[in-house]
Amino acid sequence: MPDVIEIRGLRALGIIGLNPEELDRAQPFEIDFDVVADLTAAGTSDKLDDTLDYGALVARAEAVVTGERHQLIERVAQRIAETLLADPKAIEVRVTVRKLRPPLANHVETTAVTVHRSRS
Repeated sequence: MPDVIEIRGLRALGIIGLNPEELDRAQPFEIDFDVVADLTAAGTSDKLDDTLDYGALVARAEAVVTGERHQLIERVAQRIAETLLADPKAIEVRVTVRKLRPPLANHVETTAVTVHRSRS
């Protein structure tokens, strides 16, 4: 079984979408992600240098939502995956991006996309 760092429920405001109302003001998004890495050294040493810094991972994911503009949440999920995989200790990632107030005529609480990417 691989070692996994899990982050759940990161909330951030971003301008992401196609519809004019989505481009006028920031909307709430929720991000969950898993980062697969070998955590053996950290489990033995108890040192931050031997693992991935959770705060840095969260900051990278949040920066994509708050600092970039995209039309599709598929693209946002891809960009978050790319930024997480930039850490050399990350082997693979699974990222879910949820739009908390999707502009649909039907009553839908969230829409989401999940991507799974690995280091090539």
